[in-house]
Amino acid sequence: MFEILDMLSLPGDPSKANDDAFCHSQTLAAVFDGATGLGEQILPVDSDAAWIARRGAEGLIAHEAPNLSPREILRRAAADAETQFLELRLRPPAETYEIPFASLMFVSARDSGIEALWFGDCAALVKRPGAPVQIVGDALDKRAAEAARVVKLAASGNLAPAAGVNRAEYLPALRAARNRVNSVEGSWAFSPDARCADHASQLVFDAPPQTMLLIVSDGFLALTSDYARYDAEDLVEAASAKGLRALYNELRAVEEGDPEGRRFPRFKKSDDATAVLLRVV
Repeated sequence: MFEILDMLSLPGDPSKANDDAFCHSQTLAAVFDGATGLGEQILPVDSDAAWIARRGAEGLIAHEAPNLSPREILRRAAADAETQFLELRLRPPAETYEIPFASLMFVSARDSGIEALWFGDCAALVKRPGAPVQIVGDALDKRAAEAARVVKLAASGNLAPAAGVNRAEYLPALRAARNRVNSVEGSWAFSPDARCADHASQLVFDAPPQTMLLIVSDGFLALTSDYARYDAEDLVEAASAKGLRALYNELRAVEEGDPEGRRFPRFKKSDDATAVLLRVV
């Protein structure tokens, strides 16, 4: 089972909705990161991205059951989101980029060990007693690719990198990429579409008692992936020793020192940051 040690989820901009969400129980934990909207909202809510993240977190808890596989729990959560999306939407989406999507890291305690399912650039850092940290997910590669894309788009528009994803100079390329999500030619994300569960990446791994897991959205992982303040080993150790709030304060201090993203290329000054620290017992 999991013992929850610490948790944190705060927006990158206090004046806007937090597009991240998380959930946890004795046998599962998950972090969702809603993809920033690239146009007019399609739902009557504070944020379409926040809505899909919250629906995902609520759905996993609602469908948690010992007789269901993690993938089936995920499928049912996505099916709930699909039903609600069709009921709430103000109009059908004109293009795929208008559909709310989210990255996800979902870990479940099973008899065979820990099963992880994920989409996008959320991650799980796994620290077994006496062993090096294992990074579960594709976050580091995806973050490096995004930084390179930011530099390219900013240079073509003669902008500071952290000018914001909704700049007219950025939108065509970002919308074109989002239009490929959940398609044959693109990657998959959590969405109001039950079929997405079939495309989540999966890993089952050993986790003896006292194994520590740090589950994070990319906004929190930036301490390692973007800003190189900690390597993965040190980040888990610091989370345990200092607490997540202290690390969050360090994260924001780095971003305050580079508000335009010239030293650390990124689309916006600060991203929503979410982390859950747990221990296997």
